Amino acid sequence: MNAVLDTQLDKGQKKTPGHGSLKGRIISVTLVLFSIAGVAVAIQSNNMALAVFALLFTCLFLGLPIAISLGMASLFAIYFFTTDPLPDLAAKIFSGLDRFPLMAIPFFVLAGNIFTTGGVAKRLINFTNAWVGHIPGGLSIAGIFACALFAAISGSSPATVVAIGGIMIPAMIKHGYAREYSVGSICTAGSLGILIPPSIPMIVYAVTVDQSVGKLFLAGIVPGILLAVLLSSVSFFVARKNNYQKAQKAKLADRVKATREAFWSLALPIIVVGGIYTGAFTPTESAAVAVMIGAVVGLFIHKDLKIKHFPRILVDSSKTTAMLFFIITMAMLFAHILTLERIPHAVAQWIINWHVGPVLFLLIVNMLLFVAGQFMEPTAIITILAPILFPVAMALGVDPIHFGIVMTVNMEIGMITPPVGLNLYVASGLTGMPLVDVTRSALPWLLAVLVGLALVTYVPFISLWLPELLYNL
Repeated sequence: MNAVLDTQLDKGQKKTPGHGSLKGRIISVTLVLFSIAGVAVAIQSNNMALAVFALLFTCLFLGLPIAISLGMASLFAIYFFTTDPLPDLAAKIFSGLDRFPLMAIPFFVLAGNIFTTGGVAKRLINFTNAWVGHIPGGLSIAGIFACALFAAISGSSPATVVAIGGIMIPAMIKHGYAREYSVGSICTAGSLGILIPPSIPMIVYAVTVDQSVGKLFLAGIVPGILLAVLLSSVSFFVARKNNYQKAQKAKLADRVKATREAFWSLALPIIVVGGIYTGAFTPTESAAVAVMIGAVVGLFIHKDLKIKHFPRILVDSSKTTAMLFFIITMAMLFAHILTLERIPHAVAQWIINWHVGPVLFLLIVNMLLFVAGQFMEPTAIITILAPILFPVAMALGVDPIHFGIVMTVNMEIGMITPPVGLNLYVASGLTGMPLVDVTRSALPWLLAVLVGLALVTYVPFISLWLPELLYNL
């Protein structure tokens, strides 16, 4: 799976709009020069806040990875503007990572790779197709709900697109659906992978602002179902408008057979997520349970997972985990600088002084996160912006769990919008479609996600009623 993702990232870097054009180069050089000038002014005026952000943007405009950019900006600020001994930074970094909830990340990454290889996806597709495949857009709707179910196991958007899209997109095209329709619906539905629990961005948010992972997982269930319904509605109406051929209605015996074969695939999210809320294990322990159950089901029940697959699974999981933890580590160091300068408090006070209410604040947050999602991946956005925005949200009375779900839905949008939308690159690699065509194909379903974001943002009940119900029992 990661080989596909790596290939598409390489392609995406080559296809970034304006990257190789003269106009694009002039803009890039201009931005770099402005950023360097900002660093010089910051040093001259002894302004650490200006220095750290100017150097961060200088590194980003030069094309350095986000983790390297964060680390260089933070080390520069600490060296020139503080008296902190550089050797002590290692202790700060370690203490930031020495948190029990973060242990869930490598386990959920490993579990997602095991599920992708272990035959879970095709059984979920057969199950959903048996029940809804006969209605207008049925294959697309089946794919969307298969994505939702797989998301409840893997916690990864790109993995969901690879696992479900690799099977479903060719099947839809074979049955007469337009290629654009097939690709757009599945690559957008894959974004459910980071909203429906388990979700790595939710774990990162919980650790960053010290909130309950369990409550965040619960809060993501209903918004995830809502978005799946909205995406399915788009598929239904577009298919009916274009008069796509409907699949033959499955017989009851076939539905029972598909349900029986998908039993363990359906039981996995219930066991993993349900165990958290029954108190059987913590969210972190649930990740280890997911790995164990996934391996047992894949090896001995589905029998699609082989011992020979494990070296590659472990290597892929290690690469992904290392990337995520490198970003988290550097972002925590960056957050240390923000705390030293009291930037979050200053931003909160500034917004309060302007008498910005919760409604306008959440609109500003959505706009800011939309822009950030065009250039950074979810883990980096959360670890950088959550410490700044969270105090403001609390001062304005926004529920911390609700705010986390709003941030997560925004991360979904970033996964399906260029130039960094990884789901688009994965779908492009699976189908051979140019990135521009994939992006255009996803637009109708992207609009549905934006509608879902508006509902989740301004109707907190959607996110909060389930955690409030279960945690108040």
